Amino acid sequence: MPRSIHFGVFVLGTGNHTAGWRYPGADQTFLDITVLQRMAAIAERGLFDFHPNHELRYEIAAEFINVVRGLWDCWGDKAIIADLKTGKFFDESQVKPLNHEGPRFSVKGPINMGRCPQGQPLVLQAGGSERGQNLAARTADVVFSVVQDFEEAKVAYSDLKERIRRFGRDPDSVTILPGVMPIIGKTDAQARDVLNTLQSYVDSTEGLAMLSARLGTDISKYPLDGPIPDLPVPDTSHGFARALLGKGKRENLSLRDLYNLTAAARGHWVLCGSAQTIADTFEKWLLEGAADGFCVMPAYFPGAFDEFVDLVVPELQRRGVYRKAYTGTTLRDHLGLSRPAIGEYLGMTSKAAVS
Repeated sequence: MPRSIHFGVFVLGTGNHTAGWRYPGADQTFLDITVLQRMAAIAERGLFDFHPNHELRYEIAAEFINVVRGLWDCWGDKAIIADLKTGKFFDESQVKPLNHEGPRFSVKGPINMGRCPQGQPLVLQAGGSERGQNLAARTADVVFSVVQDFEEAKVAYSDLKERIRRFGRDPDSVTILPGVMPIIGKTDAQARDVLNTLQSYVDSTEGLAMLSARLGTDISKYPLDGPIPDLPVPDTSHGFARALLGKGKRENLSLRDLYNLTAAARGHWVLCGSAQTIADTFEKWLLEGAADGFCVMPAYFPGAFDEFVDLVVPELQRRGVYRKAYTGTTLRDHLGLSRPAIGEYLGMTSKAAVS
């Protein structure tokens, strides 16, 4: 095979020239995810090396998480002794190498830090494709999901819990949190007024770019007030595309409707109403098997977050479906998850690989 050039791209801020951000047409921030998504799309169009396809990304991710979990377990719980008299900081017998050799990674280990108070940090995952769901079921402690519909969310919740069970894990050991932007008012009507005000601030160009990114295709070539076209599943953002297109087909929405929906919360669920309405909805989703909780996405800080904590949280506490005090000191404690024994996660991974 003849030699071929390889290309990677070095992403430093909004450009590698110190004043590049001032050039006409240049992006002036790299903190906006749409800027990074656009960079990745350009790299993919140019067939650069560092953007593997969907299937390969998950193969890499599966091995990567095995390596990281293995490194977290290289130190025993009692490895650090810090004996001032002898000057011995750790017990060598309690520290083991990893010696991982795989198709993508070669890692000797051990990591240069002791085992953390939680045993292992939590693994949070967000991926709605078939491979993403399997990776979540096998490795995640918390899963962020994209939803727009209660019945659809129930099906997805049940499916993921069953996948977790098939991988030899306790379904209750994984917390599923749909993303939701609560818009709160004293009444449902007032909440809708707040949403309308927020929507009036949306820049149409930015909103269209966001919807195009979520659907994986340039929607500017389609009439906004026409029906939603049949679009292929994109290589990225499977969950967003599936949720948005599913809602669009189910409710006979136009592309403009999807644009407004995406512009509000970047494709996530927008729940608009009084504190009682929002609490009713959350309680229903929890008790009827559509979610374990929610990843709250305040429309703005700090006011929208203050309103949620001051109005919705007390209502949920009154109903007995939300804690009134912390009962532990770590995130693992707050989620009700036990501290894993050394090798526990990799043991489950090995069983899953065999099954």
